[in-house]
Amino acid sequence: MNGLLGGRIRTLRSAKHFTQEQIADRIGISRQKYARIENGTNTITLELLAQIADILEVTVADITKVLDEEPAVAYRAGAENGSAKKIFDMLDLFYANKHLYAKLQQNDSI
Repeated sequence: MNGLLGGRIRTLRSAKHFTQEQIADRIGISRQKYARIENGTNTITLELLAQIADILEVTVADITKVLDEEPAVAYRAGAENGSAKKIFDMLDLFYANKHLYAKLQQNDSI
């Protein structure tokens, strides 16, 4: 969860052309602590989240909406996750074989 929020904050910050140092200075924390928030190693409080949202001129919901997205959607959009990729590849292969089998059965019955 922290990694998803941090990644979203990083994306929004980069879009506004702010540096980590500029955001950290404005919310009153060290750049290192702010970097750990973006990397997902530090948890973020609602107060900090609200301050960051205010600086980036977005709502807290704009940042947290990333938590509502399906992981499978991220994979299908191009994100590479080793175990998820293997599962989806196996499912794709299963359904391809299922359809081929059904087609062969239909041809045999004609």
